[in-house]
Amino acid sequence: MDAVVKTLSPRPATSGQSNAARPSREEAEAAVEVLLRWAGDDPAREGLRDTPKRVVKAYEELYRGYREDGPALLETVFEEVEGYDDLVLVRDIPFTSHCEHHMVPFFGRAHIAYYPSQGVVGLSKLARLVDVYARRLQTQEALTAQIIQTMTQVLKPRGAAVMIEAEHMCMSMRGVQKQGSTTVTTQFAGLFRDEPAEQARFFTLLRGR
Repeated sequence: MDAVVKTLSPRPATSGQSNAARPSREEAEAAVEVLLRWAGDDPAREGLRDTPKRVVKAYEELYRGYREDGPALLETVFEEVEGYDDLVLVRDIPFTSHCEHHMVPFFGRAHIAYYPSQGVVGLSKLARLVDVYARRLQTQEALTAQIIQTMTQVLKPRGAAVMIEAEHMCMSMRGVQKQGSTTVTTQFAGLFRDEPAEQARFFTLLRGR
């Protein structure tokens, strides 16, 4: 039997986006040139001549999440799943983001679980949801919260859990310079928040990897 596809609504507001006018590409490239001069180098030398253009182009990719809509990814669900209503877990979703305090990378893996109530969402959509919010200036705590808030608002699951494990370059390549340190954040909703046994099941499944 073909799956029944349903579009959920309404869509919640997307957080973390500015309404301020976006500078032009030329203004962005000029800003990079200023930073190069401030760092003590010569933007006119051969190796740096095209660096402002390359940096702006890279920023378009690294921060594309500002131009993407996380909630829209989850609007389409599949209702015909042969009555399945148990846990759905997608673990070890790799991501790269940038610290909003120092604009240096942090990277790691996200694990997402939920109990469906209105149908299941395509598994790739959960991975893409992580990328939408990771491809912005972030803190790991806010990234964790944005993922689960979008899931609960759009999918309205009976329970949801998000865990992120990441290494922060602002801690390993500057400041205290402690390489290899990992930060873990978790957030729970519904059954996972109210039932300790569900949290234990979530962590047990993660350890089983």
